[in-house]
Parts: sequence; structure tokens; C-alpha cells
Amino acid sequence: MLVLLLPLALAAGPASSPLRADDFDSGPSYPYKLPLGLKSAPEVPEDNPITDAKVELGKRLYFDKRLSRDATVSCATCHDPQKGWTDRSPVSTGIKGQHGTRSAPTVLNAAYMDLQFWDGRAASLEEQAKGPIENPVEMGFTHAEASARIASIKGYAPYFKAAFGDDKVDIDRIVKAIASFERTVLTGNSPYDRWVAGDKKALTAAQKRGLALFQGKADCEFCHSGFNFSDSGFHNLGVGMNAKSPDLGRFAVTKKDSDRGAFKTPTLRNLADTAPYMHDGSEKTLADVVELYDRGGDKNPWLDARLHPLHLSRSEKKDLIAFLGALNGDKLEIKPPTLPQ
Repeated sequence: MLVLLLPLALAAGPASSPLRADDFDSGPSYPYKLPLGLKSAPEVPEDNPITDAKVELGKRLYFDKRLSRDATVSCATCHDPQKGWTDRSPVSTGIKGQHGTRSAPTVLNAAYMDLQFWDGRAASLEEQAKGPIENPVEMGFTHAEASARIASIKGYAPYFKAAFGDDKVDIDRIVKAIASFERTVLTGNSPYDRWVAGDKKALTAAQKRGLALFQGKADCEFCHSGFNFSDSGFHNLGVGMNAKSPDLGRFAVTKKDSDRGAFKTPTLRNLADTAPYMHDGSEKTLADVVELYDRGGDKNPWLDARLHPLHLSRSEKKDLIAFLGALNGDKLEIKPPTLPQ
């Protein structure tokens, strides 16, 4: 099932895209309905209330490659709605064909994460949106240069005015709009959600057995907890730690020895659309991921203490993968909007 996100028509300014707001639950700070299975609305910062006009502006900025120095990379380049809001690559490619060092995480339900980026260095979606713009490998601009380019595009003026009351363009307004749009990128309504809601035919027998393993023998819920199947925490699974110069993940932010090689727990929703897996894209399939956990992760001095060999049988592994398939819900494959000129 495809759910079209985004809000109702703007009260004033440019025409909005023909998308439905009635797929979200109303709330005092989050004014849209939620897909089935999401138990609470994303938090909305007090200094960036979400509005239809701001989301409309943010959608266009999200798809606009002119936010990069050579106009070849947009947010959607690495977080493509047609590819599960990732780029389905082990690592992402920025301007001039430069390669990063980490796999692009999905934007789906990123609004529920406590911290952003694999290492948690951004405290909000707004802060996260600033990072790639000035990263020399990704978009290669300064914030001032990016703001000046967007301000030079006359067609953006009515969008900024509708969203913020006047047509001034600066980096804070740009990222507030992008973050507002990203807070509408939500997925739910999976077979698992329908099963929880009372449809006892929504899960197959194999998926039910997989759920029992997920909650029991495999102990997946320790990290993949809650309705978004993530604790928003950071864990060392040993991935990439045998490299000559391993990516130390969260340690680069906190400088705590216990955070060496620890990376943020991703959501398990819509895994069918977001391969390859792990922060470095080193696991090509869900079967590979299950094998990693079955062997208790890859040994290193900072391996998470909860990891241990699971000794799953071949049929148990198949059942666990079947359950993960039951978490595939709304794809949100929206089309790029017409950009202001």
C-alpha cells in the first residue's frame, strides 16, 4: 500500500501537491494522522512548529540539487524515496563522484530517533540537515553560499513567505523546512501492525514463529524495541572492527572508551527496501545480518555485552527473516516536486 504523506493545501502562496493529510493522527504539535502501528507522534521542536507551508517548502528543498556546489546532489540523492529513502549503496556518493565512508540511513521514521547520524552527532533533524550541505564530500557548500543560491531563485520567495511570514532565506530556515518535511516521512501499517490491531490473519505461521524468536531466544527486542523497533541507542556489533583503521562510530563524538565501534540502532521497518545493511553496508542481505547475530557479532574488545552466539537452526533463521518481512509497511514512494525557478 502506498501512503501519500504531506499536508493539505496551503492557505496562501504556491499550490500544494495532491497529497493526503488524513493518513496521520492529529495532535497539539503534530497536526497529521499517524500510520497504523505508530503509537505516538514525533516530537516537534518549540522553535520549529510544523505547518503545511513549511512542509511544502521543505519538500522542494529536499529534492533540490542546487543546494550542492555543483548542483548534482540533493538530500534525495542519498535518501531516495524510490529506494526506501536510502541510496541502496554500501556508502554514498557526493559531489565530484566522491565516496563517503558510511551507508546512508533511511529517513523513514527518523523523526522518532533521539539523535541523528550513525554516530549520533546531531541532536535534531534540523541539525542533521546542516551537516551534508557543508560536508566537502557530500554537497560541498558553505551554509552562506547555499543560502545565497536559494535566495537568488525568485520562485522560492513565495514559499519562504508562506512558511515563515517573509521571504528571507538563511540556513536556519532552510533546515527547519527540510526537517519539517522529514517529520512527515513516516511508515507503518505493516502486516505486524495489522496483526497487533486484531487481524489475526495478517501474519503467517512462519512470521509468528519468527516473532516468538525475536522476543525470546534471539533477544532482538533488547535493542530493537518499541513501535519503531529501535532503542535509539549505540551498540558495538563488531562490524568493521577488524579493519586496519576501523570506524569507531560513537566514540568520535563522546570520546568514551565504551563507545568504540558503537553505532546507532536502526529501525527494522521496511528492511526490504533499505539493503545493504549496517553502517558500512557490509551485510548485503537479511540472511547475512542474521548470521552476524547468530555468531554473536564479530569479536573485539568493545563488543556489546548482550551479544552471544544464538545457535539458531536453519528453520529458525528462516522464521526470523520471515518476521522481519512482516515489518514492511507503507513505502512512501513520492515523486519529486516541480522546483521553483
